[in-house]
Parts: sequence; C-alpha cells; structure tokens
Amino acid sequence: MFEAGADKIAINSAAVKDPSLIGKIAARFGSQAVVVAIDARRMNGGFEVFVAGGRTPTGRDAILWAREAAACGAGEIMLTSMDRDGTKAGFDCDLTRLVADVVSIPVIASGGAGSAQDFIDVFRDGHAGRLLLAASIFHFGLENIGQLKRELQAANVPVRWPC
Repeated sequence: MFEAGADKIAINSAAVKDPSLIGKIAARFGSQAVVVAIDARRMNGGFEVFVAGGRTPTGRDAILWAREAAACGAGEIMLTSMDRDGTKAGFDCDLTRLVADVVSIPVIASGGAGSAQDFIDVFRDGHAGRLLLAASIFHFGLENIGQLKRELQAANVPVRWPC
C-alpha cells in the first residue's frame, strides 16, 4: 500500500495477532504511518478488544492493548466503540478518555456520531480524543459536512475552513 502511495495504514486483527508487526511497519515507514485500529466493547466492567470487524472477542483489555500498541510504535490509535457504532447515541467519551490518558499519541474516536452536538461533546471533554471519525452520519444524510463545521466553529471548536 505504501508503494502505491498510501501515507498511512490502519491495522487491527493482524496487529492483535502479531504486535511485532506494528514495530516492523514503524521501522520501515515511520510511526506516523501506522494507525492501530481498536474495536472495543464494554465487557465485565472494562473494555475488551474485538477483531474480525468487531465480531470476535480476544479476551484482551482495550486500554492495555492501546498502551502496548503505542509502545510498539503506533503513531495513532483509531478507537471504535462497538457499543456505540451505528447507534447515533454519541461517541463513548469514557472509553476515549481512558485510552487518551494512557497513550501519548493521537486517539481517533469512532462510533456513535448522530449529531453535531456529539462532536462538540468530545471536543469539550478535556481528556477525550481530539480526532473524530464519522461515516454513517454523512452517508445517510443525517449531517452535512459544511453545516457540521459551521456548528463546530460556532461552539469554538477549531476546524479547517473552508469546507
């Protein structure tokens, strides 16, 4: 993928299976090129890592896995709350905060966006991620990117402008 022009790649199941893969990619292409995607679900009072598109439990603690992935050379964590994904109930700020507090690399919050307020809530949470991923909210026309940026800007959230 890098030879085809990719700047970054996201790895999930392969990294869980072989964490040394993170360091191998980072050594060759730089940590900034390695995004470790973590699909996490609330289980037994904590958060468990799931693989295979969020379908298969691993028994691994998501917070500890994020810390390990960062130590192995990941440049970013893309953190999807499987409990919130597709629900439009808002991002899981608790999960995002827990991960952001144990790593020194950017954490991308994913899963649950349903309105502009959901984005504002994450940015106002001082410890949660400052990067967000949203898909369904745009695919299904629930939100317009330009309008979302205007609402974020009105709430004093820094955005790249114009859209």
